[in-house]
Amino acid sequence: MSFPESLHAAYDVIVIGAGPAGLAAAATTAEAGLRTLLVDENSAPGGQIYRAITTSPLKNSSILGKDYEAGNDLVHTFEKSGADRLAGCTVWSLDRERVVGLSCGGEARLIKAERVIIATGAMERPFPIPGWTLPGVMTIGAGQTLLKSSGLIPSGRLALAGQGPLLWLYAAQILRAGGHIAAIFDTTPLANYISAAPHLPGFVFSPYWIKGLGLIREVKRVVKIVTGVTRLEAQGKNKLQTLVWEAGSRTGSIDLDVLMLHQGVVPHVNLAMAAGIKHEWDDIQLCFRPVLDESGNSSIKGIMIAGDGAGIGGAESAAERGRLAAIDTVANLRPDALAQIPSRDNVRNRLAQTMRGRAFLDHLYRPSKVFRIPQDASTIVCRCEEITAGEIRASIAIGATGPNQLKAYRRTGMGPCQGRLCGLTVTELMADERGKSPEEIGYYRLRSPVKPISLAELASIPQDETAIKAVVRG
Repeated sequence: MSFPESLHAAYDVIVIGAGPAGLAAAATTAEAGLRTLLVDENSAPGGQIYRAITTSPLKNSSILGKDYEAGNDLVHTFEKSGADRLAGCTVWSLDRERVVGLSCGGEARLIKAERVIIATGAMERPFPIPGWTLPGVMTIGAGQTLLKSSGLIPSGRLALAGQGPLLWLYAAQILRAGGHIAAIFDTTPLANYISAAPHLPGFVFSPYWIKGLGLIREVKRVVKIVTGVTRLEAQGKNKLQTLVWEAGSRTGSIDLDVLMLHQGVVPHVNLAMAAGIKHEWDDIQLCFRPVLDESGNSSIKGIMIAGDGAGIGGAESAAERGRLAAIDTVANLRPDALAQIPSRDNVRNRLAQTMRGRAFLDHLYRPSKVFRIPQDASTIVCRCEEITAGEIRASIAIGATGPNQLKAYRRTGMGPCQGRLCGLTVTELMADERGKSPEEIGYYRLRSPVKPISLAELASIPQDETAIKAVVRG
């Protein structure tokens, strides 16, 4: 898909990401009469949580569940709003002047906006265990993408390992689709149940209580569960063959064809960090998150962040945070249209409802140190450059003080993923080794382009004043 002729050189609002937050935000600003552009890499709207909601080959709605079907309402509302949408389009740049660099169909454009709402959502937390780069080992998020978009489930002997709501949801979906799971290896630390206990009352009165219990019971009826897992190692020659596990004093191994890993999700921060937005370390969710006000305004005027990219809260809260960002945008750009969109107070009340019980989940599913910071020296941390935990520790011993200095020693974070799969691990490993906090160690210094772009695409940018200034600033 290439850029349509109807694409404007400037918009009132550009929303980046067509998940629940992006769809809700774009629909709201467009309904208020603001010229709105929604940009997304995928060909169909929905983001990860509602992936392929309009195109999924799965006709049996019970497989993915009622929560997935809620995505239809968001898409329908967006399509009626009058907002423009660019599908299959990569955002590779965002600067302080709210100029967005786009790549589509082999061409690139720079589009200016009065307001930009980043709604890029979350990504799976790195899960670096020995052997996690073997063919046959993948993330649960990737497995769920295949299920939603293509109706595919794993063949052969499958095991899931890790923790978190998505693990139990995907396990239930696999079973409903006719698949088989040999075992689930639950890595939730036993101590987490104690730390989560004070937050249980809020969780009991949340919408997650009944849903969560139901999923776990559904899976436990037919799948072997190994709890308290403290070590995992994928083994095999050229592909996965065996998973070796430990759970306290218990040890064992299981022959497998497919192993799927998951230990929660974290905000997708690359674009926001590259734009220069201030971030801070969240010691509960164990990740970097942007510093925002209650409406989603960032440290850069005119750039907002909504949804799980602002901190993990789930699909329902993401949509409400998207609406909050949109309401603030309308209040600043076209206050006379506020009566045409939901009220700020109503959205805040709904957001509070969706966030009830979140503290319990954050404490219960806080990943243990052994699965965040590899203890085995041979474990690969940076998959792109194949840099191991031992090599990183050796670099620290001879003077590497942080992730950016480490680039000069080992090229970590300089591959195609630009640190997405190793960034958090590198930060926490270096912090642990140097006896400092992750906040003190910091993250990779990210710059545009945040996604690969060819010289031919750059050359295709119309040579107007905006493009020239962008190059001069670079």
